[in-house]
Amino acid sequence: MKQIKLHKPSIDELWFREKCMSDPNTMSYNAGYDVNYGGYHKDSGCIDFPRDKWEDWAKSKLENPDFYYAYILDIETGKFVGYVNFNLNPTTKKATMGIVIKSEFHGQGYMRPAMFKLIEKAKEKGVEILTDTVPETREKALKVFYDFGFRKTGEYKSKKFDKEEVVAEIEKQLIIK
Repeated sequence: MKQIKLHKPSIDELWFREKCMSDPNTMSYNAGYDVNYGGYHKDSGCIDFPRDKWEDWAKSKLENPDFYYAYILDIETGKFVGYVNFNLNPTTKKATMGIVIKSEFHGQGYMRPAMFKLIEKAKEKGVEILTDTVPETREKALKVFYDFGFRKTGEYKSKKFDKEEVVAEIEKQLIIK
């Protein structure tokens, strides 16, 4: 198994986030949706993250106690290979999560250790339920979630490039009351 650690980036290290978000291969999972936020490119899924936005983003996200964001750092190579995040609703103790592996590192065994570390961090931060939504066409990703004990709680239909797809709503109970 890959040896990784989660690394909270400094503002100067946000170049890696910009690189991930501007890479069509990395962001292809995000392409084709009709979303309405600035800098989103429907054709590629990329999201603009220019340097002049880094400081404001860091203040609103990295300094927010209910938002967790970290790079996945390969301990052996010293390279950033992706990032993880979750956004906690402090009232419900539910958090919506995400894991993004940069395209050049796909299929190299980073998702499972990243998932493990993210779950550990979520427990530390008091998250009781971790949630995500994953298109059912992303079978490999869903398998990892299910292997980690996530369960499907529902589904909805979405449009990607004007074709209907089924999206699984999944969750994992972290803290049993």
